[in-house]
Amino acid sequence: MTDVFVSYKAEDRRRVAPLVDALEAGGLSVWWDARIGAGTGWRKEISDALDAARCVIVVWSKRSIGEKGGFVHDEATRALRRHVYLPVRIDRVEPPLGFGEVQALSLVGWKGDPADHRITTLRDEVAAIMAGKHVGRTGAIEERGIDRRQWLTGAAGVAALGLAGVGAWQWLRPVATARTNSIAVMPFRNLDPAEGFFSDGLAEELRSVLSSNPMLEVAAQTSSESFRDDPPDAKTIARRLQVAYLLEGSVRRAGQTLRIDARVIDGTTGFDSWAQSFDRVAADVLAVQAEIASLVTDSLLAGMFKRSPELARIGGTSDPAAFEDYLKGMALYRQAGGAEGDRAALARFDAALARDRNYAAAHAARSRVLTATANNGAKAGAREALYTQARTGAARAVAIAPDMAEGHGALGFAIINGDLDAKAAEQPYQRSFELGFGNADILSAYAVFAGRTGRFEDGRKAVRRAQRLDPLNATVFRNAGLLEFAAGDYEAALPPLRTALDLRPKGSIIRSLLGDVALMQGDAEAAAGYFAAEPDDVSRLRGLAMAEHKRGRAAEARAAMAELVADHGPESHYQQAQVLAFWGAVGPALDQLDQALAARDAGLVRLRNDPFLNPCRADPRFAALSRRLGFS
Repeated sequence: MTDVFVSYKAEDRRRVAPLVDALEAGGLSVWWDARIGAGTGWRKEISDALDAARCVIVVWSKRSIGEKGGFVHDEATRALRRHVYLPVRIDRVEPPLGFGEVQALSLVGWKGDPADHRITTLRDEVAAIMAGKHVGRTGAIEERGIDRRQWLTGAAGVAALGLAGVGAWQWLRPVATARTNSIAVMPFRNLDPAEGFFSDGLAEELRSVLSSNPMLEVAAQTSSESFRDDPPDAKTIARRLQVAYLLEGSVRRAGQTLRIDARVIDGTTGFDSWAQSFDRVAADVLAVQAEIASLVTDSLLAGMFKRSPELARIGGTSDPAAFEDYLKGMALYRQAGGAEGDRAALARFDAALARDRNYAAAHAARSRVLTATANNGAKAGAREALYTQARTGAARAVAIAPDMAEGHGALGFAIINGDLDAKAAEQPYQRSFELGFGNADILSAYAVFAGRTGRFEDGRKAVRRAQRLDPLNATVFRNAGLLEFAAGDYEAALPPLRTALDLRPKGSIIRSLLGDVALMQGDAEAAAGYFAAEPDDVSRLRGLAMAEHKRGRAAEARAAMAELVADHGPESHYQQAQVLAFWGAVGPALDQLDQALAARDAGLVRLRNDPFLNPCRADPRFAALSRRLGFS
């Protein structure tokens, strides 16, 4: 096990070398890739060294903070998860948003002297991390001119708001490099366990209200809820989510009376910064939600921005019963309970819409469930009807609430899957991105669409922000890998896919993507291992049919293909086309693509950038199909 792994941008190697020498002069063992051995195993050597190091020093520079510093960002993310991350700066830059549990130590202007007090301090910090101790002294040696607290105001600015309970926010103290306007809404505790959906829904609605303000950074639901069971202390949660504040609370419901206790915790100190109780009748829950969100928002932004007008849930309802049905529907949908769970969720959304036909959020949610149901094994005849309902519902949501990102996202999702028309889906996806800049789910979905249509840089910008907002969401990282795979950057696809697998070891369509990358990199043995462990049956069989063929095991490849056809024939035309094209059977592969189009197979949305179909691209039939799908 090495003491220190040094992560840096390759172009900075000459500047980093004296740092490595200074660390080694102090008795530390250092691994950095300038000394990596030759051969094909260098990627694994880097990965193994990164995971084995007791401390990871990440060198932030003008080069490494930029979009081409992706490997440094990924190594920093892995170090953060292991709590061994130690940032240093060699240029006058701030680490990228979302990185850092302590303020970066500045080595700007350092001349390479190993006796410099900054190097001495750095060695102390390394020793503290290796010993598992909290690190927090590096902020004291920042060079003059960089103090991210100078732009915050004190008690006078907050008191001017005249809001009850806000006075405790007099001095805002950020968590290291977390943005001072960043907050995570934690799961609210429901003191009546039978109504857990209610407290979960309240937290979700608060998260939605807060994220609608573009001046706030709001951690997304998946990351926030990862601490539901056996949560650590508030400071640890804030550090791991890379936020300055936590909003948490509890709900007690007795008949028609609600008591909601809410508090904001300073992630640096772990102490309450604001707390308030709300006693309301049950019919007032929507008003209480908006009231809490307004208090938190105005307090967090006090002295930094003009006071925002009272926030309202875009696309919401004024009917508490409809709101309750919506919350129950969302709870059911997120359980991923398959067809039965989706049917139960649809029933709740239908009930909400029966009470309020103008409930745009319910229309959008219902549309997404319908599209997902159509994609996941629906028979050809029923599939078109489901897609039609999904498009109609999403369009209704957009008409009611044109500024609600979820409606536009649902519409784009229905169009590209139901109509198989990438060009027509572009406008709603783009609008969802513009409106949902604080919504990790919207950003992640947009990144996938951008990858499907070849706008890779747009997709990278979106998914990087999604990763910052939701650093513990496996789907976000899986989609980041999917984007890079579509872009043909297979090496860049690996770190986010590995992160996704770490976050969700039993997740679907992660191992199969790793297998796809391995195939494209020529490692059929590794690919076969990934495919064999893939939980999704269609992806597993499709992958094994290709990997075994690549390994020269023709009988095993044919057996996997035969099983795919026998068990999933009508729903797997696209996957069969991938296998046949990979085998070199171009004509039969094109026949399967024609059948996929006739069956409205949503797999066709991958066609533009699917490397497994490359043998077909010179055929006029393929070009015609590409034009039909709006990819020209």
